[in-house]
Amino acid sequence: MTVPDEPSPPGFPADSIPGKRLFIGLAAGTSLLLCLLLLLGWIVPVVGFGNIHPSVPYITGILLVAAIMAIAWGSVSLALQISFGRPVWGSQRARGLTVALLLPLMEALAFLFGVKRDEVRRSFIKVNNHLTLGRHERLPPERILILLPHCIQRADCLVRLSYSVDACRRCGRCPLSGILALRDRYGVGLAIATGGSIARRIVVEAKPGLILAVACERDLTSGIRDTHPLPVFGILNQRPEGPCRNTTVDLDLMASLLERFAALPTPLPPGTAPGAAPRAAAP
Repeated sequence: MTVPDEPSPPGFPADSIPGKRLFIGLAAGTSLLLCLLLLLGWIVPVVGFGNIHPSVPYITGILLVAAIMAIAWGSVSLALQISFGRPVWGSQRARGLTVALLLPLMEALAFLFGVKRDEVRRSFIKVNNHLTLGRHERLPPERILILLPHCIQRADCLVRLSYSVDACRRCGRCPLSGILALRDRYGVGLAIATGGSIARRIVVEAKPGLILAVACERDLTSGIRDTHPLPVFGILNQRPEGPCRNTTVDLDLMASLLERFAALPTPLPPGTAPGAAPRAAAP
């Protein structure tokens, strides 16, 4: 199934390679700098290490070369999976390396070249989603959690939904009525987070196998980092009135993602009672 491209603001068209070039370039540049620093860290003290014991420089060199090869292969495998859309050995571990180490360095490198931080974050979210889409397993609906920001609700709504989304009156003035309809249709979990700490608590309590998270670039990036290695598919919200106020989300895209990730039961043939064995086809 093809997941449709996300409308403005740009986020993550799953089959769009040009949109991921920024991430690949920054990841490669950051990895190269790390490898050079590691190499320099071996060359400079090699004489001093030799005074301790003749074998120390060789042992240190082997360890540093192994680290350089791991960083290089992580970057290459990640780029190959992004380019060809198929998992490559080491690419899932490379995601962990990128989340934990490379992303902050990539943002610093992008700043030196005048690239805006949100552009780097959008590229990272797009790549993360591409890797998440590459997972072929489907999950029971109850193991999928839709996590929403509080700004998805109308700012002037008198009903606060921080504690229970079921208190929503489904008036249709904000996307929540449509999202609740999707939750009821697919049987997935749904929660609203008013901040990063609340979001982490929700994830710990729900223990989902997959999160469909709706938020801005900053919150999605930090959320993906905080919940790693749990797979998160980030959906950039739409902000017609600016950040953090009356935001919206593409419901068609969300429905397509639920169709992609949820292991829905196979409909029974007409006239078959629940629990009954399917009737054999007539000869």
